[in-house]
Amino acid sequence: MTFQNRIDPELITLVGQGSIDIGIADGTSVIPAVSQGIPVRYVATIYAKFPNIVLAKASSGIASAKDLKGKRVGTPGTFGSSWIMLQALLSTANLTTSDVSVQTYPDFTQAAAVARGQVDAATGFVNNEPIQLKQQGIDTTILRVDDAVPLPGNGLIVGQKTLVAKHDALAAFVAATLRAQDEVAANPAVGIAAAVAAVPELASDPATQAAILAATIDAWSSDDTKANGSGAINREAWSKSIAFMQGLPGGLVPNRVTADQIVTTELLPAR
Repeated sequence: MTFQNRIDPELITLVGQGSIDIGIADGTSVIPAVSQGIPVRYVATIYAKFPNIVLAKASSGIASAKDLKGKRVGTPGTFGSSWIMLQALLSTANLTTSDVSVQTYPDFTQAAAVARGQVDAATGFVNNEPIQLKQQGIDTTILRVDDAVPLPGNGLIVGQKTLVAKHDALAAFVAATLRAQDEVAANPAVGIAAAVAAVPELASDPATQAAILAATIDAWSSDDTKANGSGAINREAWSKSIAFMQGLPGGLVPNRVTADQIVTTELLPAR
């Protein structure tokens, strides 16, 4: 197989066209894509816990979403899963993005801006920025949206035509991916060794890589996957996510769409 690195909008379009057989994409990107007629299906959950977060220094006094009112919040831009998560998190405190001062960092340096005190909080990923700041001796408070709005995390997607034409091969790929997740979760050292073999420079900071992997493994698991196996898809949670995103301003989801139009469990291994 060959690998391609693409940002979500490009990736989802190419998967829908059949130019790429299978990809991993944000669930929050798949919903508007399908709404706009891109023929893809989400076939397996990878991040069972939504990995996007808001972080702040533990010393900042920010302990909940309501504490963000009037604060400076850094984010890469007003798009993508982090932006959707920020809107969802603020909504839990009856706030909107107009209640905070949004500072954009297109080069993804918003966590460094937190460290320097240029912003009070920032969007990020549970298995990235908090760990990097911890290595610098900076403790952080993490705000998550999971309990209020069950936004879908990253997962495997395929094009509708590819799903039919290469069904068995795709099912084998999904099964192998989920088996690898389970093996790494059971023995993280296996995952570290595989990562270092692919990217040798990771060996220079084993403690950080171990912490990142531990946070990643935790994000792979939820009550749903524990009950139904790795990769499980929760249709009820998807329906709630769709309803929330359809209510966001700006027409992000321009046409009505249902969970059955977005997800399918036909490639998941039998339990």
